[in-house]
Amino acid sequence: MSAVDALLFDLGGVVMSIDWDRAFSRWAADSGRPVDVVRGRYRFDAPYERHERGEIGEREYFASLRSSLGIDLSDAQLASGWNAIFTGEITETVALLRGIQGRLPLYAFSNTNAAHQRVWSKQFENALGVFDRVFVSCEMGARKPEREAFEMISRAISVPLERILFFDDTPANVEGASAAGLQAVHVETPQDVAQALRRFVAPRPGGVERGVT
Repeated sequence: MSAVDALLFDLGGVVMSIDWDRAFSRWAADSGRPVDVVRGRYRFDAPYERHERGEIGEREYFASLRSSLGIDLSDAQLASGWNAIFTGEITETVALLRGIQGRLPLYAFSNTNAAHQRVWSKQFENALGVFDRVFVSCEMGARKPEREAFEMISRAISVPLERILFFDDTPANVEGASAAGLQAVHVETPQDVAQALRRFVAPRPGGVERGVT
């Protein structure tokens, strides 16, 4: 890795915790189907990706979801499970970001849809305050791991791709970022974030940065 001018973080799985079983359990309870059946039928399919690019809206995606899951639930019932997946912030990582705020620009990039964005933008408002800007796929019309998405962010923040350090918990997104020219870190635990930050962020003068140095 070489020097960087900006840090770019995935949200779900890096800054905030997500539990898809919360959605599956609620849909199973409302439909009377076994949760294993609902879980087994769920796919991050083409309509899911179109929803994340903002190409289709919530009602159209829920119609597709209703068909793929084989459950006859209302939009309100589907939304109830859909929006229940966010469990809490990953406190160790948020603390690390607050500790380095102001020393390098901090950005976030989430593959998300408008319905989810409405939820997490309020639920995690304090944690998101560390970022200079949050990029979301449904507003950009592009999503990870597409090269176009990373290029759009590079242009928006005026930082070359190779000078951006990207953190994500999904291997395909890390691979896509690397292929686009970014420096990328696969995050499995907050310690992965801390270890990478130690290489790029100098400690504040006069003190040791907890968890970073």
